[in-house]
Amino acid sequence: MGTRTAQFLVRELENRFVPAVRNCAGISELKKVHAHVVKLSLSQSNFVITKMLDCCDKFGDVNYATLLFEQIVEPNVFSYNAIIRTLTHNQEHYLAIRVFKRILMREERFSDKVPIFPNEFTFPFVIKSCSVLLWRCLGEEIHGQVWKFGLKSNSVTENALIDMYTKFGDLRNAHKVFEEMTEPDAVSWNGLIFGYARLGQMESARVLFDEMPCRTIVSWTAMITGYCRIGCYGDALDIFRRMQMVGIEPDEVSVIAVLPACAQLGALEVGKWIHMYSGRNGFLQNTGVCNTLVEMYAKCGCIDEAMSLFDQMVEKDVISWSTMIGGLANHGKAHASIELFQKMQKAKVTPNGITFLGVLSACTHAGLWNEGLKYFDVLRVEYHIAPEIEHYGCLVDLLGRSGQLEQALDAISKMPMKPDSRIWNSLLSSCRIHRNLEIAVVAMEHLLEQEPEESGNYVLLANIYAELGKWESVSNVRKLIRSKGIKKTPGCSMIEVENVVQEFVSGDDSKPFSRDVFWTLEVLVLHQTRTNDLMEDVIEDASQF
Repeated sequence: MGTRTAQFLVRELENRFVPAVRNCAGISELKKVHAHVVKLSLSQSNFVITKMLDCCDKFGDVNYATLLFEQIVEPNVFSYNAIIRTLTHNQEHYLAIRVFKRILMREERFSDKVPIFPNEFTFPFVIKSCSVLLWRCLGEEIHGQVWKFGLKSNSVTENALIDMYTKFGDLRNAHKVFEEMTEPDAVSWNGLIFGYARLGQMESARVLFDEMPCRTIVSWTAMITGYCRIGCYGDALDIFRRMQMVGIEPDEVSVIAVLPACAQLGALEVGKWIHMYSGRNGFLQNTGVCNTLVEMYAKCGCIDEAMSLFDQMVEKDVISWSTMIGGLANHGKAHASIELFQKMQKAKVTPNGITFLGVLSACTHAGLWNEGLKYFDVLRVEYHIAPEIEHYGCLVDLLGRSGQLEQALDAISKMPMKPDSRIWNSLLSSCRIHRNLEIAVVAMEHLLEQEPEESGNYVLLANIYAELGKWESVSNVRKLIRSKGIKKTPGCSMIEVENVVQEFVSGDDSKPFSRDVFWTLEVLVLHQTRTNDLMEDVIEDASQF
């Protein structure tokens, strides 16, 4: 049999196996096909093994994929790419990089073999592994390899490099890769915008966004997410509205991104519209969308709506339960919150640290300090969750409000981390409630060290002295405030009118409608005064009969 004839027969056999491999419904069927491959002496066929590796990638079986690859004596670049892709997709990033290094070392180890060079399908997955592992030095080295093999003009590889550098926080190099691209596509623009947004540099992100020739839903969502991350919720809502004005309809990701802004601003009408829109478009099958809607309703004061949506959810994850438990606790429905936690345990859903924050908060609002101590132990002993500073803050608040001030101070002394100002402030507030000057002074000493310019701490201490009748001490605290030049942080409030959130800050009259607001307030005060006078006259007349 001639060489050409033999090669033709091998190709025919290989082509016969490709449909069989593609039609495998599971790894067990793939193993049956593999048995036939071995029987017909095709186990060294890079073509067949590469297709089988793609199948392993689809089924997520890394171990079997590794066994298939290792049996090839002379793998080609396509086999290498297939195993690297499989490892990367299945989060085996360290192994993916090791396989890549074998390509580079092949020429040194096998001088008598034909060298194998990585191609445009090799680098994107290796670069992704470097970005996930945050291996900056290796990432820069691989960037050099991209130049060495003449692949710097491949858009997929360049986009992977932009993503890698943004994850390293290296926006200078990310921008450099972007500027060197011949024709940056939407993925390139979005990758760089996401990078700036991830680091909170929204001014730079906005410049890129405004310059972008063709924005996609991903571009708009990146901006919404970025603004929410830095607390610019009004800007996030503005971007969301502009997105709809240009004809781009929100998807599930953009809805999840914007709802926290609605929650923080109390933009209930926008939140309700998103709820209806999500229902019309089938988004309520998405647990993430439902979770953010439940949180939005809870934070906007609509706890009944939040509970109704929670009850309608087909699938509830730990975030669903935790959000609802915390929402009930924050609305003073402590017993309902604790009951829901018990239902969660019966449903065999494992709670996390955030779940217990809600439970401890519920115990605090209900004054159930014994139950709070029990759940704090359940957190550590039963679920093996290491308490974080927020959990200790809840515990101190719980004990302090219940009058267990000595026990609260003892809990602070046993914390494995340094107590922050919120914990000492919580203790100080409890001291005011229970008029405990001795522990208040201890708390104040720590607060003066951590927040020497915070006016609220001095006001709390002065109030404690006042309630104990220590007016000289009150005077000394006020003198201390004046001598330090400390100014009280002005209060603020927000209200939503015709889908626009307006913020009012104490002492700020810069808004164009401020005079109308102040005039309306004067009218209301005058009306209330006259009403009170009238009621007094009525009561006086009634007393004469």
